[in-house]
Amino acid sequence: MAAPRRIQRVNSLLKEVISDVIRLELKHYHLPELLTVTSVDTSKDLQYAKVFVSLINGNEEEKTFLIDELQKCSGTIARMSSKKVSMRYFPNLTFKLDNTLDDFMKINNLLEGVKRDAPSAAFNPDTQVEQEMDLEAEGNINLNDEKEE
Repeated sequence: MAAPRRIQRVNSLLKEVISDVIRLELKHYHLPELLTVTSVDTSKDLQYAKVFVSLINGNEEEKTFLIDELQKCSGTIARMSSKKVSMRYFPNLTFKLDNTLDDFMKINNLLEGVKRDAPSAAFNPDTQVEQEMDLEAEGNINLNDEKEE
């Protein structure tokens, strides 16, 4: 089931505000500059929000450190963000690592490797006709649609 329109708007707004707070107001926490808030998933009652973040070019140790640091200062981030958003209650924030970009990069590298290693698989009608003739000559297939009686 898709999230109601109101939840989608809240998610979008929180993503923008939390991203700005992390980028502009938390400089003394020494968070990486290549940190991106990729999405926010707010509960239906608006009491809880999962904030998905991505770290570009970071190893697993850096990513674990990042999530730990963000979780430690989640109250500060929520307090600073609540001053920029008019909501009755600001949700409790939980930070999660978003590996979508890393997965995309791995798949892209694998595809590039296959593309580089594989011979050209482009369709060539002349080669196709020759291959079919060779198979027909060997008796493996019959390309004629006529029924033999």
